[in-house]
Amino acid sequence: MLTTESFTHFPVQMWEKVLSKVKKAVVFMDDKCAEALHWCGGAAVLLEAGARNLKEFSSFEACAVNEPKAVFVVSTLLKGRTVDVIKDIISLSHFQYCVVFTTVAHSVHLLANNVTTEMEGSPVFEQFEEKLCEWMGNMNYTAEVLHVPVVFAPVSQQLLLTPAFAHLFPLLSPDLESLNAKRPEKKRFGSLVDVDVHSLPVGLQLEIKSLASALNSLFEATGTREESFAVGPMSRIIAGELANHPQAKNRRKIAPNKASIIFVDRTMDLTGAVGHHGDNLVEKILTVLKHLPGHVTDVQVDMLELTSVQRTPHSQSTLAPGCLAQTQSPAAQSLWEAMLTNKHKEGVIEVRRQLVETASKEKLPIKMSMGRVTPEQLCSYMQLFRSSWGALESHCGVLQLGLATAQTLGHPSLPRWDACLAFERLLLQALGDSDFPVVLRQLLPLMKPRGGEDSTLGWRSREDECGPDELILLLVYLYSLADEAQPADQDTQGTLEKLERELIGALTLVITRETELSPLLQKLTGCANPEELTTERAHATVEGMFKTLRGLSHTRDHLKQLRSVYTPSDGVHQATYRPFLRQILEEVFHPERLECPDIEHMSGGLTDLLKTGFSMFMKVSRPHPSDNPLLFLFLVGGVTPSELRLIKEIVSTDKPGTQVMVLSTRLLRPTDIPQLLFTTQRLLPDIGI
Repeated sequence: MLTTESFTHFPVQMWEKVLSKVKKAVVFMDDKCAEALHWCGGAAVLLEAGARNLKEFSSFEACAVNEPKAVFVVSTLLKGRTVDVIKDIISLSHFQYCVVFTTVAHSVHLLANNVTTEMEGSPVFEQFEEKLCEWMGNMNYTAEVLHVPVVFAPVSQQLLLTPAFAHLFPLLSPDLESLNAKRPEKKRFGSLVDVDVHSLPVGLQLEIKSLASALNSLFEATGTREESFAVGPMSRIIAGELANHPQAKNRRKIAPNKASIIFVDRTMDLTGAVGHHGDNLVEKILTVLKHLPGHVTDVQVDMLELTSVQRTPHSQSTLAPGCLAQTQSPAAQSLWEAMLTNKHKEGVIEVRRQLVETASKEKLPIKMSMGRVTPEQLCSYMQLFRSSWGALESHCGVLQLGLATAQTLGHPSLPRWDACLAFERLLLQALGDSDFPVVLRQLLPLMKPRGGEDSTLGWRSREDECGPDELILLLVYLYSLADEAQPADQDTQGTLEKLERELIGALTLVITRETELSPLLQKLTGCANPEELTTERAHATVEGMFKTLRGLSHTRDHLKQLRSVYTPSDGVHQATYRPFLRQILEEVFHPERLECPDIEHMSGGLTDLLKTGFSMFMKVSRPHPSDNPLLFLFLVGGVTPSELRLIKEIVSTDKPGTQVMVLSTRLLRPTDIPQLLFTTQRLLPDIGI
């Protein structure tokens, strides 16, 4: 029987194809492939397979005379900048043997070169092999160009991420305006639901086709015949591409295993992605710790506590950081699963339990203490390992996860999490009692520069004072729920526009008064430090944000049933947020197997068209997501750790026998959403054209 383990093992199998070529080679790898490898064993597996070195995929890298073999691993098309970088590296080196692996299938390369017919062999790859020999300076040297879909990262037993598609995000109303601006007036789209794949810019079309090809490889390797379903405009396009993939049609005829896959647009529920209601330890770790350089998901863990090095302003640059991806230690993997899919308190207690158990096994002089887990307590346990190099090496994975937990619990910005949660709850209650401008006005008193004379307001202290990041998150949270507010008067539109102008001015002032720009503000404004940031630039950034914010409440307008993520107060119970994923799973696992009009079946072809026709005058059984023992949920635009916990809880309660695997473009922290909404060029993805 097919299990989720078959799918988490698939990425490792794909990397084995790369490992078979790296003996005595210097490996050049781009960031997206490096992140996928990071969750499959990291650089260690390359070196164990015989690689001489691992270098960044950059024009500034090269090899010495005694390094004649190179392997390139890239996540892009073999066009444009990618080709330039490969040529630069080869020109500066003395290679006699080059192997290039690309995650983009040859069929997508043909489309990128405007070839629409199927061709025998791999002519694009063969031509590139000739170019490699030309750049090496001898046509008798060896060159190979191969496709290998190393795009999946097995982050947990139930989660596969696709770092190569981390910036793929459902389209929004400003994108619709951009698409319509290039179309004749009579052929303009009324909504995003009307947009098809051929209407998208070429780069985005190729990225979607590349994702469909990668999914097809996953299902082909596991002998899976999938039924595809979609919720949301972008999901419909991706599911349609997978359904119509030429190789997928042949595979589905002979594949022995059955599965259902539901694609869901992240924009169906932005409230859950930016809210602070997620009672999950990993969500907080991802939020407060710095990114691992070049990575979208993993973070830097300060390892200083495990050494005798004195803490100085420069000590962090002396010591390599730890991380969350612990693929070599079963104990660390078990702890990671618990942290990822349990409640915050349960996760923290499990971290303490594992540290105590590990220290006891190593006969270290541990002093047990009960009650609340504190960062100081966890650090005291981990410092015991300093005295035993063997114990430190054996249990380094568990210790890194322990340090990540301690550093998060003691982080100065963590109190702001609870402050945001408290204010979000106030806003939820207000939505049921007031119109939207009245609720939105409640944000205005918060928009004061940090550290000012009037910056403390009742429930806020200097420690939990909201900064620009938190204010932007609250704006996204509230605008995503705008339609849940009480009906407004006719004069409200003018009132709302005036209020928005006030908010734009206030938020601009908050941003320009910052003494240091957060990573989010750097991305939004394009400025690395406050000295570069002018008032005009900050104002233009905030105005652009509000243009996008205004459309966020309409992302579910096309749905017939699952139109709301808000349950108003009934006088007895408070108003609550109702996760969109919960609603989808309740529909899928409903005992009466009801058909939800919003979960659209996409694996059609002729059979499905015939069933649709016959259903007009007779009862026809349509495919249902619960028909198969294995269910995939693909969150286009990212999934949060608290959603992983929610999925696990619902499945264990409603349908214990079903196996559920989550696929997504990235593991989200709240501040990822403003970056994806306001800065990502959704219509112009970077795929190497």
